[in-house]
Amino acid sequence: MWKKPSHSNPLTFSTIEPEKGMTEALRLSPAEIIENVKKSGMRGRGGAGFPTGMKWQFAAEAKDDAKIVVCNADEGEPGTFKDRYIIKIFGNLMIEGMTIAAYAIGAKRGIIYLRGEYSYLRPLLENLFEERRQAGKLGKNIQGIEGFEFDIEVRMGSGAYVCGEETALIESLEGQRGEPRNRPPFPVNTGFQGHSTIVNNVESFAWVACMFAKGINWFKSVGTDKSTGLKLFSVSGDCKQPGIYEFPLGIKVSKLLEAVGGEDAKAVQIGGAAGLLIPRSEYERTLAYEDIPTGGSIIVFGPDRDMLMVAKNFLEFFVHESCGQCTPCREGNEKLLEGIKMLEEGHCSMHYLNELIA
Repeated sequence: MWKKPSHSNPLTFSTIEPEKGMTEALRLSPAEIIENVKKSGMRGRGGAGFPTGMKWQFAAEAKDDAKIVVCNADEGEPGTFKDRYIIKIFGNLMIEGMTIAAYAIGAKRGIIYLRGEYSYLRPLLENLFEERRQAGKLGKNIQGIEGFEFDIEVRMGSGAYVCGEETALIESLEGQRGEPRNRPPFPVNTGFQGHSTIVNNVESFAWVACMFAKGINWFKSVGTDKSTGLKLFSVSGDCKQPGIYEFPLGIKVSKLLEAVGGEDAKAVQIGGAAGLLIPRSEYERTLAYEDIPTGGSIIVFGPDRDMLMVAKNFLEFFVHESCGQCTPCREGNEKLLEGIKMLEEGHCSMHYLNELIA
């Protein structure tokens, strides 16, 4: 399941010496950690691509003695399954990254917001927490650093797609209906229970630990100037070798399709249901924040795939998952699905179709 383009080399995560990233990072001051993350050019691996170091700096500057580190493990985007495997196989690496973040911003509390469908992973995580407490890597005076106190708990999501968005996630953590908040204020200033909060996803925290284990220059040596580092991609659909792949950011869609055995694809859905559908004419575009940003979902559609049915499937998903807060989503998706069904039945006029897409 875990593959590099060669299908023979291990993923970078499996080559990292346990605890090295955290050990190297905690030799630095909090300000030096943040400066290194900023220099690396790392951006969040969840899709939005906000600069990680900048987010951490904003939180570090916030006047709050109860800051919180939240790991977004609500992997609900269709076609995405990489975070589940990171937790299962490289969970300690993710926790190292969270601990580094806590030291950098001055947080004492961490929360992993775990997707409801991943509840079977909760005992694994709680066992990792306990092992780390016993080893002095969670709790009080972590790694002998006087006054550095940080611990983590798991909170379960309840299956809502919208809770992948960080402010809706925070609403859910507080026991409210999962709906996005108006911004500003931003979570780094007013987040969970009114406290300064950073939210990064599972893969982001794992790469932070890797970055400090292998060095900032190593991280910057791959990818593009604006999209540094490596990225995991969940590849599924009509290809010969689906699975989880590691590629440098900036890879062309055509090169990715060659690696997974999907060269004959008529289209590729990048970034999940809410992402972009890329036709064959655009396969020379790149998977990078400056071109096609993605949280890592790649769904390949072969030459025989009925794209009308693909559109219908996505719209049924959106109708089911809409939180109902915004009219274009709440009402618009219903209308679009109605149009797709009329097309399917062969009685959708061009006038009505043009109205739908106007």
